[in-house]
Amino acid sequence: MTMKVLVIGGGGREHAIARALSLSEEVILLSVMAKRNPGIASLSSDVLIEKETSIPSVLKFAVSRGADYAVIGPEAPLEAGIVDRLEERGIPCVGPTLKAALLETDKAFCREMMQRHGIPGCPHYRTFYSSGDAIGFIRDYEGDLAIKPIGLTGGKGVRIMGEHMDREGAVAYVRSLGGNVVLEERLVGEEFTLQAFVDGKHIVPMPLVQDHKRAFEGDQGPNTGGMGAYSMPDHSLPFVTDADRGHAFDIMKEVVKVMESAGTPYRGVLYGQFMNTAEGPMVIEFNARFGDPEAMNVLSLLESDFGSIVTKIVSGSLSGNDVRFARKATVCKYLVPDGYPETPRTGEPLTFGTGTEALLYYANVEEKDGVFYTQTSRTLAFVGIGDSLNKAEESAEKAAKSVRGRVRHRSDIGTRALLEKRISHMKELR
Repeated sequence: MTMKVLVIGGGGREHAIARALSLSEEVILLSVMAKRNPGIASLSSDVLIEKETSIPSVLKFAVSRGADYAVIGPEAPLEAGIVDRLEERGIPCVGPTLKAALLETDKAFCREMMQRHGIPGCPHYRTFYSSGDAIGFIRDYEGDLAIKPIGLTGGKGVRIMGEHMDREGAVAYVRSLGGNVVLEERLVGEEFTLQAFVDGKHIVPMPLVQDHKRAFEGDQGPNTGGMGAYSMPDHSLPFVTDADRGHAFDIMKEVVKVMESAGTPYRGVLYGQFMNTAEGPMVIEFNARFGDPEAMNVLSLLESDFGSIVTKIVSGSLSGNDVRFARKATVCKYLVPDGYPETPRTGEPLTFGTGTEALLYYANVEEKDGVFYTQTSRTLAFVGIGDSLNKAEESAEKAAKSVRGRVRHRSDIGTRALLEKRISHMKELR
């Protein structure tokens, strides 16, 4: 029996979601996106070009096209309450309600929930809604701080005092935010991402991934939405022990349990970003959806029928037997316009090489008469898959180098040298 699944969002993450769903013989794809993503459009039976936060237009499209389910990719429509509105119209969603999405959309809510219920992994923090109070705290604080705007920032709003800026720079940044910030102790360690499918009660983990936020080689330059990521064949990471991974997953299970008991059950994809410190995993943040690029890594490995997973999430009957990933490594490398992230060159034509095996995911790219052009954000990504990290990296790098135009990528993502740097850092801490 066929089912119509609406994918909301138009980036590389959503292209990965659409591809995974398209592999199911039972799924007919519908899509809504602010700008036409050629990869998603080619997989869809019907497309609406509209802002994902334009709730009335999305609702009208979903109802008129007979959508049976919806999968929400980005965070902005979650914050706008799109899940609540769709479910009011009888269209169940893989994505949390407005109140459940506060885990991501309100950093103060997340920290206060963790503290109130004694959930481990919460760093020392203070919440401020006044510039004066926050600045006073910064001036008196001994040590470095993570400065986090309370609301959504597209993955680019966190600044680290002692890394991105000095104390006076931190003061200026807090002023620019109007004082609505969470100030946290600076965590030192190695970051990793654990994503999981959640049906409100049951939670099933995905392979661990490490993202690379910095714009340039060697982890230099400003933060971005993510320049690429990698995963290992054993679904863990060499600097994360089994105990570390188990502890991180236990934290996420506890969060799901607390959300259910509070009357706001969490359903969809829960993204946990952790810092593996000398004392074990600490929570950097939770996101209420797949990560971008991390979705491309894990969904490229998904062997189970994604359409079936959607129905199990919605029915509250999800189990570990429903989800299976290939035991292979992945390396995702994003191509971005020259000048990204500050002054990206837009409208630049691209040409593609041939003979590459990596999966191609389109992101912020425009197609005209068969020619692809750069836009203001990340352009497209390649995901190499292999029995080893080295083979996956070689596949992704070959594909990324085959593209001609005013774009660049981080060639060091997924390399053994960068991985050894992470492993050595963790050994120094422990």
